[in-house]
Amino acid sequence: MLDRQLIRTEPDKVRAGAARKGIEAPVDEFLAVDGERRQVQVELNALQAELNQASKSIGQLRAEGKMEEFEAARALTGQLKETIRVKEDLMRGLDEKLGELELKFPNLPHESVPDGMTAEENVVVRAWGDPEPNPHAIPHWEICAELGLADFERGVKVSGSGFVVYTGAGARLVRSLINFFVDQQTDSHGYREVWAPAVVNSRALIGTGNLPKFEDDLYKIDDDAYLIPTAEVPVTNLHAGEILSGDDLPVRYAAYTPCFRREAGAAGRDTRGIQRMHQFDKVELVRFERPEDSYDALEELTGHAEAMLQKLELPYRVLLLCAGDMGDKGCKCYDLEAFAPAEQKWLEVSSCTNFEAYQARRADIRFRREQGGKPEFVHILNGSGLAIPRVLIALLENGRQADGSVALPQALHRYFGAERITRS
Repeated sequence: MLDRQLIRTEPDKVRAGAARKGIEAPVDEFLAVDGERRQVQVELNALQAELNQASKSIGQLRAEGKMEEFEAARALTGQLKETIRVKEDLMRGLDEKLGELELKFPNLPHESVPDGMTAEENVVVRAWGDPEPNPHAIPHWEICAELGLADFERGVKVSGSGFVVYTGAGARLVRSLINFFVDQQTDSHGYREVWAPAVVNSRALIGTGNLPKFEDDLYKIDDDAYLIPTAEVPVTNLHAGEILSGDDLPVRYAAYTPCFRREAGAAGRDTRGIQRMHQFDKVELVRFERPEDSYDALEELTGHAEAMLQKLELPYRVLLLCAGDMGDKGCKCYDLEAFAPAEQKWLEVSSCTNFEAYQARRADIRFRREQGGKPEFVHILNGSGLAIPRVLIALLENGRQADGSVALPQALHRYFGAERITRS
């Protein structure tokens, strides 16, 4: 959420920032409710002061035998307490309304983010490798069928559309990628590995901004339990409600989890193969940073995700997302896209985002620069390091050989136990 003081003092800035994302923020409604709340607070303060004064006089009047004045004072305290109770009920209602309104505000895009509303307006900032057609490439679902890597029919039979069963070398390749990504991010890049729950409560989802807006995309399994859409949710909320020491920053985590999203295949897009699944695997990177360091950290985080693609020898490009394609939560976001030669498509395999203090306010995660100092909100960043299915697609289509086998990059040989995937 945004700083309330920012909305109060710079409402036009908030409107303009939200408009860059194509969102109409409820600025006027917020200001009206906030103004009413502050007026009620003034009235409550005055009533409480009056009550305190009346309460002090009661004992003195009784001791002095001024019973008529004593009874009047006692009656007044009763009236004041009832008026205060009514005002406090009103205050709670206004606080609840303000809280609801706050959750509807998007984060504001950073000044370096380009204007635009569609993916076509994103900016390619760099590319690596040569995205040339592989003359032997065929669509990844055909490769999976040829080599027995995935069973789509049994995935549907067991769980429904949007689920797959990886089999044989396909299952081994998924496991190899997970281990490779976690090892690289922890051993080479200094992230601390965590194994997080795959079930979270609504408070955690509110903290990362997934609720209330994206509830329809979530798998709800109980009154207050959801399957995670990404490790971002449990890992970010590890420090919810905490005040970190500035000496401990940055805090950097890497976590592998399965991810669950209902939106897979929305509007008939990418329904063949494993490009969009209801369940998929991903290694997520989450960072807690001092505000002044967070944009340097975003560049470093993006580089850590890029390093995975370079080690896997996959052509890729880095896009700076325009304001309207970035989503509600981010201030600045880079997407990494790997090249799939069979379909001549760029596939998003990572999204690296700086949220500044937006999630930290929602989850109440702060830090002190020095002992006894005033707590400040941390800046939170995350990015995929990487998502498995589309990396697997790129590996299969780029690596397919004339004999139908798939050559694997050297970085995976020791994890997979072989240099290529062949027909079993």
